Amino acid sequence: MTIKIEDLTFDCIIGILPFEREKKQRVIINCKIKYKYKKNHFINYAHIAQDIEYIMKKKRFKLIEDALKHLKRHICDKHSVTKVKLTICKPHIIPNCKVMVSK
Repeated sequence: MTIKIEDLTFDCIIGILPFEREKKQRVIINCKIKYKYKKNHFINYAHIAQDIEYIMKKKRFKLIEDALKHLKRHICDKHSVTKVKLTICKPHIIPNCKVMVSK
């Protein structure tokens, strides 16, 4: 089975530039989770979305890469999943494009 969480959008502190450490910026997160479905065992996607937002806001990551590694480890440890793919997008960091990093 596959769960997709698309366009999870919120504001948080992320980045290494001085202005990124002071003012929250918009991020968009996409998550694709593969797991083996078993009767009476399901993955609560609402909890995963809440966890992602909570961790991003609490940790105030400097690098997107560190955020991706931390989130992936958290999702795999907390839920019985076989594969997680995450993308973090900073849509307003550069005026004429969206910047994204995936793991």
